[in-house]
Amino acid sequence: MREEPTWRLPVGILALLTCLVIYALCVAWASEWISLLPVWLQTIAYLVLGVLWLLPLRNFLIWMETGRWGEPPA
Repeated sequence: MREEPTWRLPVGILALLTCLVIYALCVAWASEWISLLPVWLQTIAYLVLGVLWLLPLRNFLIWMETGRWGEPPA
């Protein structure tokens, strides 16, 4: 266990927040076209977009802790 945090933790948190804000702005921008879809397609679109940002999150959190992208060390 590490005694003190590395530079990756604060940089990673700022990068994560920045990316989430940009992603949310992109989804808000796309909502103009999504709103033209039938309600059931809107629901699917927002569910997919709401989960899509989680895909790289695991690897990103591993990088913040270990400095490696991907699987944690065994």
